[in-house]
Amino acid sequence: MSTQEKDSQLYRLRHSLAHMLAQAVLQIRPDAKMGFGPPVENGFYYDFDFGDQPIVETDLKDLQKRMLKIAKQKQEFVQDTRSLADAETFMAATDQSYKIEYARELVETGKAKDGLGFYTNGPFTDMCEGPHLEHTGQVKKGSFKLDSIAGSYWRGDEKRPMLTRIYGLAFESSEDLKDYQERRRLAEQREHRKLGAQLDIFVLDDEIGSGLPLWLPNGTIIRDELEKWACEQEFRYGYQRVATPAITKAGLYERSGHLPLYEEDMFPPMVCDDDEKYYLKPMNCPHHHKIYAARPRSYRDLPLRLAEYGYNFRYERRGSLAGLLRVRAMCMNDAHIYCQPDQIEDEFRAVIKMYREYYDHLRLGDFRCRLSLHDPDSDKFMGKKEDWEHTEAIVRKILVEADIEFEEERGQAAFYGPKMDIQVKNILGREETLSTCQLDFVVPERFGLTYTAQDGSECEPYIVHRAPLSTHERLISFLIEFYGGAFPTWMAPNQVCVIPVSVEQFGDYAHGIRETLTHKLLRCNVDDSSDSLNKRIRRAVTSKVPNIWIVGGEEVENNTITWRRYAVREQLTVSRDIAIDALGAMVQQRLMDNFEDVALPLPE
Repeated sequence: MSTQEKDSQLYRLRHSLAHMLAQAVLQIRPDAKMGFGPPVENGFYYDFDFGDQPIVETDLKDLQKRMLKIAKQKQEFVQDTRSLADAETFMAATDQSYKIEYARELVETGKAKDGLGFYTNGPFTDMCEGPHLEHTGQVKKGSFKLDSIAGSYWRGDEKRPMLTRIYGLAFESSEDLKDYQERRRLAEQREHRKLGAQLDIFVLDDEIGSGLPLWLPNGTIIRDELEKWACEQEFRYGYQRVATPAITKAGLYERSGHLPLYEEDMFPPMVCDDDEKYYLKPMNCPHHHKIYAARPRSYRDLPLRLAEYGYNFRYERRGSLAGLLRVRAMCMNDAHIYCQPDQIEDEFRAVIKMYREYYDHLRLGDFRCRLSLHDPDSDKFMGKKEDWEHTEAIVRKILVEADIEFEEERGQAAFYGPKMDIQVKNILGREETLSTCQLDFVVPERFGLTYTAQDGSECEPYIVHRAPLSTHERLISFLIEFYGGAFPTWMAPNQVCVIPVSVEQFGDYAHGIRETLTHKLLRCNVDDSSDSLNKRIRRAVTSKVPNIWIVGGEEVENNTITWRRYAVREQLTVSRDIAIDALGAMVQQRLMDNFEDVALPLPE
């Protein structure tokens, strides 16, 4: 978190409320042991070990009343600094073992060189670096609400004790809090795991394994359409598609530098071939580098753009898995661009242009960028200081010239070069990293990648790593929630539902339409069930079918259909042949007709 964010009034409010919560908790559970209590996006939380006296959801109302009383008391937040010995003596008196453990770590790692910070408000004192409000009376009425209780491992380690985490919401005003609660209500309705099950997009099965989604036919159609679109876009931008195996020898990842740094995030090796270790592929990069190295390269070959929708496998911790948003098996829209130094800026700009085309078309809104830089004090980052400064300056210059809003963050770069992380807001307004673009100046040397320059010398290329559509899993989780499960026609699993008013009288006409659409590779079903007309229409609507074609006596007589669109209230009657042609044009043009302002491509 930046210094600017920590100095904000909202940060101070949320941090102060965390202390007020802990004070209230200790009033009813004086023997509770405290863990961490930080401000977070949308509010705050505090972790406690309650032993054999747990707190439950019904206690939150009482705790909130106690916090309001603390606010009325206008308790001042007073800071002081203590030595480790004094801090241990103070915290040992109330058996705060978790705090003592953390205090020792802060001192041993040098993060508390000038002593350990403490804040006191009223009778409550906590180890904390701040900052806080001046006093508890600055908490406005209606600006916070205790929200929920969850379990959380101490330090996020499954082998450590399970603590109780109490969450609270906090905003600068009651209006902001109500607005967030309404957006959250909508987000809960659109939660991708919920809609994914309702719309038969994917399932997660314990017998398959955590974080290993099964794509159902509907979800597979969405994946295929996105990949088809990406393949066409990449062809236009001069990419060549490749395919690489799902496993490889350990030596490849040792050479790339991934194994020493990321082995904990990789699945355990498989031992075969006379004790040779093989790993499931966690990323595509080293494989693409071997394709580059498969034959001699000349400056005439560059830029060389290799693209792959490749499956990757990463051992994400069970506690971090979240539906499709964070999984252990993912299919990534990956590519690597090998280029000369004077081609870097043009290639990076082209990638940014591609990102904008994707996000604008999908209507994901304005994206923001985080420029992730290296930390000179960390041993994670390979290469020379001057090379880092040079490449970081290149990416910074490109972002400024492209007029892209960005913030810089130290220590978040890839180990081989700086990167831009694309931040997109979800339905709650929270930013998530959807994709990245990275500039690599380290790996070419490790793999011996070269090209023959125009003067005959051997040079190392730069590599641009990019994945604008992220993974199928992450992108589709975003789209499900952003669209509320209502996909545009070109992406929708079922593009048209034809509903005959009377199955006996008009069923043949309806099935004739389906056969014509199927012949044109358009997806259609006919609801010829015995249910009432209204129930069949309602079923198509709740299934988020983008187009409903109703056919009855007039339609059969005039060779027309009555067209109802998911995103539009009005319906219209058009010629059957014109409707079929229009549907084909919607798919071919990839119209985002799940938005009301998109008109049908009908003749004048």
